[in-house]
Amino acid sequence: MTEGNNVTESDNKDTTAGDVPAEEKNAEEEKKENGECKVDLVEKVSPPAAAEVEFVHPEGGWGWVVMLASMWCNGSVFGIQNSFGILYVSLLNEFSSKDGVDMSSKTSFVGSLSMGMIFFCSPIVSIFTDIFGCRITAVGGAAVGLVGLLASSFVKSLDVMYFTYGIVFACGCSFAYQPSLVILGHYFKKRLGLVNGIVTAGSGVFTVTLPFILSKLLDEVGLQNTLRVLCILMFVLILAGFTYKPLLPAKPAMTQTGFRLSRLFNMNIWKSVGYRIWAFGIPAALYGYYVPYVHLMKHVQERFGPNVNKEILLLCIGITSCLGRFIFGSVADFVKGSNKVFLQVLSFFVIGVMSMMIPLCNIFGGLIAVCLLMGLFDGCFICIMAPIAFELVGAKDVSQAIGFLLGLMSIPMVAGPPIAGFLRDKLGSYDMAFYLAGIPPIIGGIVLCLIPWVEARNRRKQKKEGLSKEQDVSQKMIELEKAQEDAKNKRGDSVL
Repeated sequence: MTEGNNVTESDNKDTTAGDVPAEEKNAEEEKKENGECKVDLVEKVSPPAAAEVEFVHPEGGWGWVVMLASMWCNGSVFGIQNSFGILYVSLLNEFSSKDGVDMSSKTSFVGSLSMGMIFFCSPIVSIFTDIFGCRITAVGGAAVGLVGLLASSFVKSLDVMYFTYGIVFACGCSFAYQPSLVILGHYFKKRLGLVNGIVTAGSGVFTVTLPFILSKLLDEVGLQNTLRVLCILMFVLILAGFTYKPLLPAKPAMTQTGFRLSRLFNMNIWKSVGYRIWAFGIPAALYGYYVPYVHLMKHVQERFGPNVNKEILLLCIGITSCLGRFIFGSVADFVKGSNKVFLQVLSFFVIGVMSMMIPLCNIFGGLIAVCLLMGLFDGCFICIMAPIAFELVGAKDVSQAIGFLLGLMSIPMVAGPPIAGFLRDKLGSYDMAFYLAGIPPIIGGIVLCLIPWVEARNRRKQKKEGLSKEQDVSQKMIELEKAQEDAKNKRGDSVL
């Protein structure tokens, strides 16, 4: 249709040009001689290109199926990771008894390495997602994770477990996880906060159920067979990845090497000062974030005895985490712009204080209350990560923005639990480890408070630049009018 309209318009222009009388042609020649051609050149601006049709998000339809698949992905990946405390006790009993020494630090490194690798691979996953799409990246990652988890079930050495569980399984989970966040932006915009809350609630649902299932399996069939049962979750994850049908238009393909490099390593995201602060503040807050998930079960066993029902603490974290993702995911849809960051600031403050409260709980009921609050604001922190990324860098760059952030998060995720385990081996208790684990979230929350101020300053600067541009345009128009008047005067002088 557009091409047909262009042809018709060009034919009309040619016909009109052919019918121009000789008097008008002479007048135009006089204008060129007297300097009025400058004005004509400005007035004859090429027509603007046809505006691109704005993409309309379905806000439902097949998107609900994609949402459920993404929810399964979050649940299977982070449900296993959050329940590592159960596996940690079994690993510690097996490998410590063989070597005859306490190996809290070395054994906890299996879980922290696995969680860290999920985030460390995220920048690479972003590149793969941009090149191959969400579906291929997710399915391939789930297949690699299945192989790593299955191989871990045959391992008899802790050093080999670092590779099979900590690297191969975790890398596969990373490639499966990140596309599950990116694909949601293809189907939802107005409901993105709520949908992210529902999707990330998957990990809460699995965190509620898996500890009890794992405890039962470990008692009945042992560690190796328990890992093989978990492979079922990864197989279903492969099937879920096939539902990721992309909708957003693909980025234009160009042959220039520079464009390819800019597509692989998107530097536009780092031009945003708000994103740079966010990418620094989040990792700074996470040095103590994963410590309770790894060491809380062992701490409870030492503090309250081996017969206490320690799995109920993960149940509390999982239930309130689901609740927090629904609540704060909905609230995030009504919080405008970068002010969503204040929800993360609040969550980090609460998580930091609750981590410090863990050693102070001398009764099991107090520990339950701490875990309830910790889970609620853990859900808040997680569910609004993607909406904040969309606000800071826009939809086109969100894939690599999330990827680089998750990659930076890998460093504190890997470092935190082994440091806590080292303190436990040296001091004989986890008290100091939990006290120190509460400090980084508070510091990171303070850093994040700068983002809304920076974004507001940038908006004011852009408004000023817009006003200055309008003034420049008006000044040019005045100059053009003067030039037109001067040209008329010159023509009058030439007639005289």
